Amino acid sequence: MNKLKLAAFLLFVIVLASCAPQSPVEVSSNPYIDISVETLAGMMEERQDSFLLINTHIPYEGDIPGTDLSIPYNEITAYIDQLPADKNAEIVLYCRSDNMSRTAAEELAALGYTNLKNLDGGFIDWRDAGYPFETAP
Repeated sequence: MNKLKLAAFLLFVIVLASCAPQSPVEVSSNPYIDISVETLAGMMEERQDSFLLINTHIPYEGDIPGTDLSIPYNEITAYIDQLPADKNAEIVLYCRSDNMSRTAAEELAALGYTNLKNLDGGFIDWRDAGYPFETAP
C-alpha cells in the first residue's frame, strides 16, 4: 500500500510540475542579417550605391570588386569616422569565411547600427560561386 501511495504522490508531483508556469525561453537574435553570395551579387548589380561594402578580413588578401572600405574586424570601432553617421544606413560586411565579419557586425550593432548584413561564407563562398575577386598585388 505504501508503494501505491508513493507512486500516486510522485505522479501528482510530476503533473503539478508540468502545469507550473514556465519561464520564457530567451531567443537570441543576431544584430545583423546573413545574406548569400547570390543576394550580394544581385544587390551590387541593382543598387551598389545604396549600401556600404566593407572587407573586415585580416591579413588583407584581396577584395570583392566594388568594396568601399577595408577595415580590420578587430579595429572597426576605431574607424567610426569612415562609417555613415546615419545608424540606419545599410552596411554589408565580409571577410574570408564570415567569422571576422560577424564579430565586426556585432561591434557595429553595439554602436547603434541597425541595418547590418553579413556575407554568409565570406569571400571563399563568393569565389567558389564564380564571382570575381581582386587579390592583393
